[in-house]
Amino acid sequence: MTIDGAAVAAPATFGVINPATGEVAEQAPDASREQLDTAMAAAQAAYPAWRRDESARRKALLAAADVLFARSEEIGRILTLEQGKPLADGTMEVVGAGVWLKYFAELDLPREVIQDDDNAVVEVVRRPMGVVAAITPWNFPLLLAVWKIAPALLAGNTMVLKPSPFTPLSSLKLGEVLRDVLPPGVLNVVTGGDELGAWMTAHNTPRKISFTGSVATGKRVAAAAAPDLKRVTLELGGNDPAILLDDADPAAVAPKLFGGAFQNNGQVCSAIKRVYVPEALYGDVVDALAEQAKAVKVGNGMEEGVQYGPINNRPQYERVSELVADALAGGARAAAGGRPIDGPGYFFEPTILADIADGARIVDEEQFGPALPIIKYTDLDEALARANGTHFGLSGSVWSADADRAAEVAAELECGTAWVNTHLALAPHQPFGGFKWSGVGVENGPWGLYGFTEMQVIHRSKH
Repeated sequence: MTIDGAAVAAPATFGVINPATGEVAEQAPDASREQLDTAMAAAQAAYPAWRRDESARRKALLAAADVLFARSEEIGRILTLEQGKPLADGTMEVVGAGVWLKYFAELDLPREVIQDDDNAVVEVVRRPMGVVAAITPWNFPLLLAVWKIAPALLAGNTMVLKPSPFTPLSSLKLGEVLRDVLPPGVLNVVTGGDELGAWMTAHNTPRKISFTGSVATGKRVAAAAAPDLKRVTLELGGNDPAILLDDADPAAVAPKLFGGAFQNNGQVCSAIKRVYVPEALYGDVVDALAEQAKAVKVGNGMEEGVQYGPINNRPQYERVSELVADALAGGARAAAGGRPIDGPGYFFEPTILADIADGARIVDEEQFGPALPIIKYTDLDEALARANGTHFGLSGSVWSADADRAAEVAAELECGTAWVNTHLALAPHQPFGGFKWSGVGVENGPWGLYGFTEMQVIHRSKH
C-alpha cells in the first residue's frame, strides 16, 4: 500500500482472482484499522501545505499524467490481469486516466467578484474541504479512481483511496508510481474488503466521501456520512434505455447500439441496458444485433484479437447467468448467446434477448453484463413512460434519422445524460451524474471540481 509516501505491507493479505482463469493471480494487502488511521492522519498532516500551493498542485498533476502515459502498457497488463478486459482496453484505460489528470491540471479554479463598489469588494472563492475518502469499483478501477483523484487534488484536498477488493492491484500500482510525484500523504492507497470501506465512511477525519458503485452500497455510504454531515458524491447504477424512433435504420444503428451496450462486456454503469424498438423495425433490429453478438471474439484479455473478456467476478457472473435464465424461463428468446461459455473463467456468451417486455427482471433491474433485452413498442409516449418508469436515471439515448426530432424525445428522458444517435460519449469536460437512485452530485468538468470544494465569501469593506 502507499501510506504517507511509503510502501507499507499489511498484517494479512487476500487473493485477487484472474477472471479469465478463475484462479488466484496475486495477493493484495488487507489493511488493518490502525493502518487506515495512519493513512488518514498522513492525509490530514499533508493537507495544509498542499492546499496553499496551487502551482505545485498543477505541476504535480501534470507529472502524474506523464507517468501514466509512459507506463500505460505496464499498468495496463496489471489491470487486464485483475479486471479481464482486453489488454488494448486496459492500456487505453491508463492513458485515459492520464488524459483526465492533464485536463484537471489545466482547469481554472475561479474567483468570482460579485461586488466591487464604493462600499466593498466581495469575492466568492472555492476552498478545499480537507481529507477525501474515495471508494472505487471494479469495472474501470484506474479511470474511475482518477475521476476522483484529479479534481480532489487540484482543489487542494488530500485523499485516502480504497479500490474494489476484486481489482486492487492497478490502484496499488498507481500509488506506487506516483510516490515520487506527489508529496507524502497527499494520496494514500489502502486495500481490503467491505469492512475497510465501512471503517472509511465512518471515520472522523474525511470531510467528503466520493463513492462509485452499487445503489445498495451507496445508500449505506450516505447513511454512514450523515451523522458527521460529511459531503458525499455518489455515482451509482443505471438501467439505461435506448429508444429507436420509427425512421431509424436498423443496419446503420445496430453496430453503435451494440458498442454502447457491450463496451467492457456490458460492465459500464451508463451502458445501454435495454432497447425499445418500434414494432415495424423489431425483427430487423433483433437480427442485426444478434449478428453483431455472434461475430465478436470473447476470450482471455491477454490474447491477441480478443474483443470482450470475462465478467469480472463470480458474484456478477452468477447474477448475469441467473437473469438470463430467468428471462428464458419466462418466454424470452435468445436471438444470440444465452449461456455461460464452457471452461475456466467467468465467460458468458454475448446475449441478445428478444420477445421480452417490461416486468422481466433483466428489463427492470441493472444486469451489468453481456446480455441485452430488446423490447417492442407501438406508441412512443408509452415507450418513454416505460423508459422513465424506474428508480434509475443515469443516462439514455434516442436514435433517429432526424437528429432534431430525436433531441426533442431525448429531452423527455429522466436522466443525467441524454445522448442522440450515440451512447457512452464521455469526456473529462462533460459533467456525469444521475437522477433519482443513480446518484448524488456529478463528476467531471468544472462542476465535478466544485464538488470537492466549499464556497467561501470574502467580503472586504472599504469603510
